Amino acid sequence: MAQGEEISDFIRSTFRSIWSLELLLHLSDNAGHGWSTTELVDELRASELIVSQSLDALVAAGLVSIGADGRARYAPASDDVARLTEAARERYRRAPNSVRRLIITSASAGLSTFADAFKYRKD
Repeated sequence: MAQGEEISDFIRSTFRSIWSLELLLHLSDNAGHGWSTTELVDELRASELIVSQSLDALVAAGLVSIGADGRARYAPASDDVARLTEAARERYRRAPNSVRRLIITSASAGLSTFADAFKYRKD
């Protein structure tokens, strides 16, 4: 897989919203520092729900850990995941609209699949 495709796949599969990407970038910019949910809400000017859902997704993706103190820290599960995070950061810096489109189209595809399950079909 070409590096560009690998980064696109990483972005599509990891981030449900631009908030998740922004949260990850904030945490990686401040690696080593633990953040409470309240602090992240204030820093990102986001809702508690968005921050909580984003943290849950990032923990599941192996990008963030929540310590015994309840604070979130950037903690990539592997060097490969850290490399993909940095590549996503660079792409977002160079072409933010293309990264937003990747995230939005990925989220839209999931919603379309869910909605299709409820379509009435004639047999």
